[in-house]
Amino acid sequence: MKTEGKKNIWAEYQKEIADDHYFYARSCIRQSFFPGSEAVFIKIIREVLGLDIHDEARQTTCTGIGYHSDVIPVETTMTVIARQLSLMGETGYKNLVPSCITSFGLYSEIFNTWHHFPETLEKTREHLRKATGREFEVPENIAHPSDIIFKFRHKIRSKAKHLLVNSKTGKPLRIVEHIGCHYAKMFPHKGVGGAEYPYVLAGMIEAWGGEVVDYPERRHCCGFGFRHYIVMANRGYSIANTKKKFESMEPYEPDAIVCNCPGCPMFLDRWQYAISEMEGKVYSRDGNGIPILTYEEMAGLVLGYDPWVIGLQMHQINSEPLLNKMGICYNPDEKYKGANGENLGTPEKPSVLNCEVCM
Repeated sequence: MKTEGKKNIWAEYQKEIADDHYFYARSCIRQSFFPGSEAVFIKIIREVLGLDIHDEARQTTCTGIGYHSDVIPVETTMTVIARQLSLMGETGYKNLVPSCITSFGLYSEIFNTWHHFPETLEKTREHLRKATGREFEVPENIAHPSDIIFKFRHKIRSKAKHLLVNSKTGKPLRIVEHIGCHYAKMFPHKGVGGAEYPYVLAGMIEAWGGEVVDYPERRHCCGFGFRHYIVMANRGYSIANTKKKFESMEPYEPDAIVCNCPGCPMFLDRWQYAISEMEGKVYSRDGNGIPILTYEEMAGLVLGYDPWVIGLQMHQINSEPLLNKMGICYNPDEKYKGANGENLGTPEKPSVLNCEVCM
């Protein structure tokens, strides 16, 4: 294919990402899984990129997990989302940035529904008015935080303290990028690169010196699947899907996995431990497992933030092998200390995964 033809095709996979003035909608599960990621994202936006972002204290969950698990009806979800938008309108912002991939997909679904079925929009206005007395408008722009980090990836590179490069060999680190299903598969035109060529994470990896690992199950689900995990009887299906991904990427010996969804890093991280305990299998030569990162954590490491300040101690799989490869200095004695310096205790050592790097 001619270069010009490629450019024309790729142009169809681009999206508009607002330059500034973001209304940040936090994630309920990210607050529990990896709270440091949201904190470092806001820090990067304000302190590194010098942009304006509003973190609203009155916001609530979007109801995404309940909605996709058939617990909460769509009319209720629309009304809850409408309240979020009313808060955005009150504060004068028009560019919505939902932290969670599920929220991003859900907002996109609701906005699409309102667009094609205007009567549902009017019904939602009525419900919100009766419930709270509030009014709302649909945002001018919606972007996921990973879109914003992608948009400014080269500026982040210009301020980098470390690159995704092995500091001893000088070779690029091999990184698996995992895109959350609700980012590009639900509404392909809402994600950078669509469902076929998602580039939002690959673009960060390449800009920061790493090498993207391509492998057969690159676009396979992480295994979360909502009801596949929430219903205990279905959890075998969840872990089986995750195992399928690990078996597929194992021969390529990745140095790390980066995700842009809150559920994906949690399951790719925790299920590694579960598989090791169940089957005695570890998917790395050093026996430590494959370190998992959120894209904010990856950006934070590149920018030189303290690994424990950005929350890497929240992961089941140790990040120290990756930190050592990148030449990042860290204090192992600070890993399990709280914000006030109090020792929170050391987790129980796994029976199979190698934990010597953090002892």
